[in-house]
Amino acid sequence: MSARPPISRATLVRSDVEHTFDVFVRTIGEWWPVRPLSIGQDKVASVTFERHEGGRVYETWADGREETWGRVLAWDPPAGFAMTWEVLPAVTEVELSFKSLGPALTRVELTHRGWERLTDEQLAAATTLAGGYGAGWERVLAALTAAAEA
Repeated sequence: MSARPPISRATLVRSDVEHTFDVFVRTIGEWWPVRPLSIGQDKVASVTFERHEGGRVYETWADGREETWGRVLAWDPPAGFAMTWEVLPAVTEVELSFKSLGPALTRVELTHRGWERLTDEQLAAATTLAGGYGAGWERVLAALTAAAEA
């Protein structure tokens, strides 16, 4: 299969880099838009980010069921992390970097790569449904920005 370009998105957060990173990984369950950006939707009771290499990122449903989003591949707080993304029919990768632009300004960059692992049909479904992953990641970064600036 031919290489497919990654989805790249970025946001500026009016907060320091340590706080912005911390909000992402420690309080992800409080700000992540689980409706519609989760497996369980209304069933999701919490989201957990295990903060170490090899750790899982997963949602827990009200009935206790766990659904894995991915596993941490690289862990470098507060500069960033990379993780597998196991929600699609094939495993892809998501990387976030957090760059301090000043005492209260952070640039967060997200790259979602590995699209060549999906068939053309799977790619079309993932990138067109409800605006696809590009729109979904924009929504995630907007929610992170609001939470970190609150």
